Amino acid sequence: MPKAYWVVTYRSVKNPEAWKAYAKLAVPAIEGAGGRFLARSNPAKIYEAGMDQRVVLVEFDSVDKAVACHDTPAYKEALKALGTGNVERDMRVVEGAA
Repeated sequence: MPKAYWVVTYRSVKNPEAWKAYAKLAVPAIEGAGGRFLARSNPAKIYEAGMDQRVVLVEFDSVDKAVACHDTPAYKEALKALGTGNVERDMRVVEGAA
């Protein structure tokens, strides 16, 4: 079974305090659901139409586990702490190449 990845890119962080509150809850929630952080930083180099914004890459053992993590009560609490309109980001679950 192929692994799966959360790929998250931040376009803007409008409320850094809300983002920090989210991160404090999100990291243990994600790790507790089996997620492994592979990247959490700004790009080292940008090509083509790339954006110089934070990127987070989290590996899971399967698509089902990646989706289930997002739906856990612990991660929902993190999202509640983030609130609405405090960040603009793109988040997707991608199946890894077999």
